[in-house]
Amino acid sequence: MTISGFTFIKNATKLYIPLKESICSILPICDEFIIAIGDNDPDDKTDELVASIKSDKIKIIRTVWDTEAFPKNTEFARQTDLAKAECTGDWLFYIQADEAIHENKLDLIQSSCEKYLKDKRVDGFLFNYLHFWGNYERYHFSHSWYKKEIRIIRNEKDIHSWKDAQSFRRFSKWEGTFEDYQKTEDTQKLNVVQLDAHVFHYGYVRPPMLMTEKRKVNSRSYHGKLTKLIESLDDVYDYGNLSRLRKFTATHPAVMKDWISKFDWEHQLRYVDQKTNRDQFKHERLKYRLISWIENNLFGGKVIGGFENYEVVDG
Repeated sequence: MTISGFTFIKNATKLYIPLKESICSILPICDEFIIAIGDNDPDDKTDELVASIKSDKIKIIRTVWDTEAFPKNTEFARQTDLAKAECTGDWLFYIQADEAIHENKLDLIQSSCEKYLKDKRVDGFLFNYLHFWGNYERYHFSHSWYKKEIRIIRNEKDIHSWKDAQSFRRFSKWEGTFEDYQKTEDTQKLNVVQLDAHVFHYGYVRPPMLMTEKRKVNSRSYHGKLTKLIESLDDVYDYGNLSRLRKFTATHPAVMKDWISKFDWEHQLRYVDQKTNRDQFKHERLKYRLISWIENNLFGGKVIGGFENYEVVDG
């Protein structure tokens, strides 16, 4: 049994993305790791960062991003597929560049892949999620954030990344167009086994000014261009009242230790409500706060009416 790790990236160092930590978090159980590196800006040092890992498991493919042909963040999915196509393993372990896996779950993950290798009922594996916000001590556990997602799939050609690369589906018809990445017809959800393992998601833990820059990048990738409203942003990103989020008391993946030690923007965060000119985040709105309270306190965390892009099978 073999496992291929894979991901995509562009401008990792400019956008404060823990790419090296992400890769290294699953590299020990991967036989190879495919990275689709996009057309980075001249002042970005993603190549040097990847080279510093010093592993012969890593294989790089060069790509060019086209957010005009693939708007609504489907370029992320296309880049994911470009990396997936180069994988040779039985199982494919997808990890986005702002995610990491705790080392204490690697044995479980590897043994699960071995256990279900010949069980064709199983298309992949489902992970729980920890979405950190603002700093490394606060995370979301609300209706507004997905709580589970597929991160390991079989190496089968009809399985493709879907929507904005959050998940995967099986396609009976495929041409690789923007419309394909958006569609549900001629597709099937994957049958997955739930693992007792978390993905640590750090995409919203950046210095506030770099978080504002990330908003500009997201606007460009979603709309295919930079909107005038987002282009004019020069403010310090306001994460809101962090006291409304859950406090994390366990340990982070060991590979994140040095990255977390660089945290130096606590003075720009707040733990009280404050009137602002910005629109409320979805998780701040009263409607979703009430739904989240009901889910977490009365339904054991089960999502009410939430969309699930997978079918869980009994292990």
